[in-house]
Amino acid sequence: MGLTFKVNGRTEHLDLEGHETLLEVLRDNLSLTGTKEGCLEGECGACTVLVNSRAVDSCIYAAMAAHDAEIETVEGLAKNGNLNSLQTAFAESGGVQCGFCTPGLLIMLTALLNKYPHPNREQVRDALSGNICRCTGYSQIEEAVETYIARISQVMR
Repeated sequence: MGLTFKVNGRTEHLDLEGHETLLEVLRDNLSLTGTKEGCLEGECGACTVLVNSRAVDSCIYAAMAAHDAEIETVEGLAKNGNLNSLQTAFAESGGVQCGFCTPGLLIMLTALLNKYPHPNREQVRDALSGNICRCTGYSQIEEAVETYIARISQVMR
């Protein structure tokens, strides 16, 4: 079966058997290994990607359902080798510990910030409720979002 979609702005054409998940296609066919394989049940959030700007668990998302879609993975956040503002805030705040959950957290927060450019802590916590992090305790992640929002607000003045 043929699958055509855009991944991080690049059009991809793949021949698949039809049973693959989006996670498998991203990691195995396209070598986009920033998207992590965690629980394989849609519970941990490590595999979160954007499909047409909507956050999805790619481990349970049928690849063929992404036909003609625009996919963004963590690799698509950085531009020209430079981390984006949210990634930089994560690094500075200690929101990155072991790093396994970080790609999913960054993508989920990107979806949140696209919808609500200035979310409050409750909105951040709610958005991250499907992402498991065993290292940070989430406070550094919340601080990273606050740092990001403060920087964006200064730029907009």
